[in-house]
Amino acid sequence: MKIALAQIAHETNTFSNVSTTVELFKNWEWDYKEKIIERHLEVDDYLGGMIDKCNQLGIEIAPTFSTFTGPSGMITKETYKTIENELITSIQNAGEIDGICLALHGAGVAEGIDDLEGYLLKALRKSIGYEIPIVATLDLHANVTELMVQEANALLGVNFYPHTDSHDRGREAIQLLGQIIQGEIEPVMHLEKLPLIIATSTTYESPAMDINELCWEWEKEQGVVDCTFFHGFPYTDIPDVGVSVTTITNGNPSLAQKVGNEVAKIIWEKRKEFRRDLPTPDDGIQQALSKQGHPIVINETSDNPGGGTPGDGTFLLRAMVEANAPRTCFGFIYDPEVAELAHQVGEGSYIDVELGGKTDLLHGKPLSVKVYVKNLSDGQFFQTSPMWRGIKVDLGKSARLQTGNVDIIVCSVRSQTFDEQVFLLHGMDVTKYKIVALKSSQHFRATFQSIAKEIITVDSPGLSTCDFSSFHYKRINRPIYPLDSIQGYTNQTTKV
Repeated sequence: MKIALAQIAHETNTFSNVSTTVELFKNWEWDYKEKIIERHLEVDDYLGGMIDKCNQLGIEIAPTFSTFTGPSGMITKETYKTIENELITSIQNAGEIDGICLALHGAGVAEGIDDLEGYLLKALRKSIGYEIPIVATLDLHANVTELMVQEANALLGVNFYPHTDSHDRGREAIQLLGQIIQGEIEPVMHLEKLPLIIATSTTYESPAMDINELCWEWEKEQGVVDCTFFHGFPYTDIPDVGVSVTTITNGNPSLAQKVGNEVAKIIWEKRKEFRRDLPTPDDGIQQALSKQGHPIVINETSDNPGGGTPGDGTFLLRAMVEANAPRTCFGFIYDPEVAELAHQVGEGSYIDVELGGKTDLLHGKPLSVKVYVKNLSDGQFFQTSPMWRGIKVDLGKSARLQTGNVDIIVCSVRSQTFDEQVFLLHGMDVTKYKIVALKSSQHFRATFQSIAKEIITVDSPGLSTCDFSSFHYKRINRPIYPLDSIQGYTNQTTKV
């Protein structure tokens, strides 16, 4: 058995002013053939899981094309066409194959194309036909569409947020694809869409945890292959945005629809529980200082680069500098100009900088501050978080700056903070600080949940704020909760 592997992954925040180009993809990952194996072998991500399962089952791997970049704005039309061509050409050049396993995201949007993954799958089908089965993994934040369901044999999504089960879903995708090829399973998929957008919700806690447990109970039923609760990606202004449930059964469409309907009912009943009332950065700092013990982690959810934000927002950082509380640190802010300047002057120097606030006006003005250059680095390390453990991270030229009592890490590549490695790289032990501030919505929890004495999430203006009323949605299907008041809704054949 020979299976082709490929990856196309991007989470598109359509409110961002940063266009996503080929160059942005190449800054992160743009690999062919054996380079894909080299990068992902023994890494706890989707492709790592696929590779691992293929090796375990003795399946021949045909690595084709893999590209990924951090969340950002709309993918340009030229970039989409390039990626589509690279994917199809690479698979065509893979020789005779029995199946295709793809690592996709599910919230990709290009100029003129609302459904990146659906279009890619349709283009791939036009090239290879419908005889060769395709199984794809999706991110938990996928805005799943009927086109995706129509063109793939099976779609499997991660259940956890943080996505610590990416490797497991990759392994599961290969297992299922092999069963389809051998005729052991005839997958039937059902998609249940809800008129609902939800704030970033960790599955470590209710209500998301409760929905997952319900899905797993249904998976114990005879004939149910998979049931997945997709949170959707709310920062995408397209008609298909929102929460959904996908169910896969072995040749039983009525069962698939029944399961999807039942899970959707419970999600709808719990919809108000997903709403969050979060403190401002100033209030969050005061709360942290009033707590006993350390470290208290403050995560700035409104400027989460993992949701397509600039990563150079200054609301929380400014509040920390003004508070000037002892043993406080911020890791990290994206500002390649300041990082470059720090490297030019060297360690032990003082410099006046305009830090952050360079991408747009929404996330705060630049912070005018005099800083001491304490430490410099190349920004490279291997991730140790349970999410995507083992992947090589390159944040470019980076520096540890000090102003008053506050340590600030500044990096040259936009990303959220997953684990403590970026702090250790700059000689900082997070367990010694009273307050550790970072930019992330939930993925940081995979590491910091066990380190932190307490976690405080703060919100402010930003492209990943939990206040959906601050966005000027123009194209999403209305009514949709919580932007609109809805008592019930009709989906498929069931009134919920």
